[in-house]
Amino acid sequence: MAITKENSIIGFVGTGVMGKSMAGHLLKAGYQVLVFNRTKARAEELIQMGAVWQDTVAELATRSNVIITMVGYPKDVEQVYFGKDGIISHAKSGSYLVDMTTSAPALAKKIYDESLAKGLYALDAPVSGGDIGAKEARLAIMVGGDEAVFDALVPIFNFVGKNVILQGQAGAGQHTKMCNQIAIASTMIGVCEAIAYAKMAGLKPETVLKSIESGAAGSFSLTNLAPRMLVNNFAPGFYVKHFIKDMTIALASAQEMGLLTPGLELAKSLYDKLAEQGDENSGTQALIKLYLEKNQ
Repeated sequence: MAITKENSIIGFVGTGVMGKSMAGHLLKAGYQVLVFNRTKARAEELIQMGAVWQDTVAELATRSNVIITMVGYPKDVEQVYFGKDGIISHAKSGSYLVDMTTSAPALAKKIYDESLAKGLYALDAPVSGGDIGAKEARLAIMVGGDEAVFDALVPIFNFVGKNVILQGQAGAGQHTKMCNQIAIASTMIGVCEAIAYAKMAGLKPETVLKSIESGAAGSFSLTNLAPRMLVNNFAPGFYVKHFIKDMTIALASAQEMGLLTPGLELAKSLYDKLAEQGDENSGTQALIKLYLEKNQ
């Protein structure tokens, strides 16, 4: 049975840069939404829109039949699902659990297995599209889990994303997100080097972008993040620290499979350096700083 606004109460854990917009779309669609965040102030806008604040994850879990999590790190996912006040222990039998955090594939499988044993239905469903995709409800949503559970939740996914695909069994969504992050990692290096080259060649980078973003070099990063680089706008659409987390997961998974990923290794080393310089809370476009500092 499909989950609709008439037969569901959605609990949303994590109302940061991405989660706030996603939960907001569900409220606007007419769903009843309960919210929890470690810092209540970051949920105030949603509360003003009609979301109902919950003091603990356990409280939220007992009152919802669809629980969506969008937190920071695998350790946060572990705590939210398996901690003393965690979702697995407190969710009602028959509830749907959807972790949309970018996390480890093995952790997604653990959540799935533990949920099934408790009569709960879990999906891993990480997203891509950044703050812009979240605000405009056009995220790509990569899902792992059972097809029947996916089908039941598609109406909810469709309010926050435009490209919603079931990739396979539990963990497949997270593996797909790793593919996404691997592709982005090397692309960001290319975007930064292209801008640095344009500057060194005496070109106007803004004009260069107009020519190359619509050709074979086109990408989300080139169209959406390069313009931010040019005006020194390093506000986070996606945090450097979270990208480093994602690349760490991808590298570990690749190593487990015996896969060579030199581009990913290079990108992570550069972002590690950027974080060491104090930019861990900047947006990923701040990578350009390394290139401009070296070439000025």
